[in-house]
Amino acid sequence: MNPPEQNVRENEMERHDTMKRMKLCAFADEADPQLTGQIKALTENQIPYIELRGLETGSVIALSDRGAREVRARLDESGVAVWSIGSPIGKIGIKDPFAPHVEQFRRTLEIGEILGAKCVRMFSFYMPEEDPDRARYRDEVMERLNVLVTEARGSGLVLCHENEKGIYGEKAPECLDIMQSVPGMRAVFDPANFVQSGQETLPAWEMLAPYVEYMHIKDALADGKVVPPGRGEGHVAEIVRSFGAQGGEVLSVEPHLAIFAGLSQLEREQRSIREDVYPSKRAAFDVAVRALREILDT
Repeated sequence: MNPPEQNVRENEMERHDTMKRMKLCAFADEADPQLTGQIKALTENQIPYIELRGLETGSVIALSDRGAREVRARLDESGVAVWSIGSPIGKIGIKDPFAPHVEQFRRTLEIGEILGAKCVRMFSFYMPEEDPDRARYRDEVMERLNVLVTEARGSGLVLCHENEKGIYGEKAPECLDIMQSVPGMRAVFDPANFVQSGQETLPAWEMLAPYVEYMHIKDALADGKVVPPGRGEGHVAEIVRSFGAQGGEVLSVEPHLAIFAGLSQLEREQRSIREDVYPSKRAAFDVAVRALREILDT
């Protein structure tokens, strides 16, 4: 084998090893609202981590201590670990009272510790519809986020900001501002959310890559419609490869795919249905996971 061919093969092997190192996680409440169904969806898809968000009892952060311990025991028994608490922290208006939200955040940290989570997913506050000028509220956003980081010290939990439509950190420059202005904050990179916000994902990745703790695997078309990973405008495959190359490991599947609830009774329409609408939450979940595995395999 001549040197160029050897280099190509070594690069291919290195890429393959990187993809094998990836750890899959998922918002399993998109497969089933019940914890039993969530565990089933994860184990049958061989996904070892969960981003815990919703349960049959409501939001994960509304659990009692006893409830959290029971959830932890059931997950442990099934071989599933909690990677992140999919919290709603930071999903309030920047003008909304902050003190009650800090109390909710403290409870979120307590729940996260009981569940053995590594991270807490969070946001950077909605801008007022009547006054969406982000620069006007920038200092208040940073002050609030710094308060939350201070509250989390000693908990062992990593606070991870997700880019989300309508919040301060909707696009890459504002997300970078947060990363540079709030020591201790890390990023969750969500390609679909950037697409839906009119932010090109490759420049966003170049800007934010050093701060990304993990990725949400979700893709979208330019019109905002969510599609299986790798079929939209999010450049998911390229970004996943780059994330792996820099040592990143955890990919959290968040399907957000369209469901047609009555389809299961309509056999004829099941055969003719468009590819991007699914007969059940579990079917949509499985499609999203398969699409990610295709990216990792190829």
